[in-house]
Amino acid sequence: MTGATGFVGGGLARLLASRGHEVRGLVRDRGRASGLEAEGFDLHEGDVLDADSLRGAGRDVDVAYYLVHSMGRGGNEDFAERERRAAAGFARMAAAEGVGRVIYLGGLGEPRSEHLRSRAETAVTLALEGPPLTYVRAAMVIGARSESYRTLRYLVERLPAMIAPAWLRNRTQPIADSDVLDYLAQAGEREDAAGREIQVGGADVVTYGELLDLMADVLGRRRRPKLPFPLLSPKLSSHWIGLVTPVDAGVAQPLIESLASETVVTDPAPASLFDVHPIGSAEALRRARAEETGGHA
Repeated sequence: MTGATGFVGGGLARLLASRGHEVRGLVRDRGRASGLEAEGFDLHEGDVLDADSLRGAGRDVDVAYYLVHSMGRGGNEDFAERERRAAAGFARMAAAEGVGRVIYLGGLGEPRSEHLRSRAETAVTLALEGPPLTYVRAAMVIGARSESYRTLRYLVERLPAMIAPAWLRNRTQPIADSDVLDYLAQAGEREDAAGREIQVGGADVVTYGELLDLMADVLGRRRRPKLPFPLLSPKLSSHWIGLVTPVDAGVAQPLIESLASETVVTDPAPASLFDVHPIGSAEALRRARAEETGGHA
């Protein structure tokens, strides 16, 4: 499993272990993964951008999870190119070492932004270069450690009023991190998931503007007035958000640019085969806030 030290990867590793599976985490720095090692997880130290370091990572592995997204981090090199190279190296290793199949967590929505195009191209690369692929596509994942949740919270906490660009009217289908983990775990256990695209979302569809209002409700704040400004593009919005929140600018830009697309489930049939009953946006935000504050929302 790549991304084992991330909030999705760490949670998935523990969920799979609780379901009786042996889990190996691919980590760039064993020292930063000491918590996982202390819990008994097998670790392989390597970097998806260094093919030589991946040797042995896929040995005796039935299902590999690819949870890597550079999200604009890592210097001046184009992040989409980094993601393509990383996916190709990982897929070739998985094929060479006999991994049965790969599960990749990507995004919903038409690939209009560089960020969404990169995630879609990562899926293509994994499918062409590696074992059979299960492509799980999710909208915004809401959890106490997710960048999306943190961005929503900071905006509501720090701004008495908000500029309202046209993309605030776009629809999205946010999903709780616990529901994403259930889908991912079950995808690894179902052989009929191989070679399929599975679109997953929460119980309701909301606009980004409505999601900000729900965040205000959870925080016990007044819903923020939204001042119409239709000419504010997602790219300009990302610079504005970088100024008013502590979210990393390299993360904010691809994240906000992806809001130009509606991210809703258009083919619910594959996900309906799973034993998952997603919660709605308001409940997902409440749970994230409770986890963040130790149960004191």
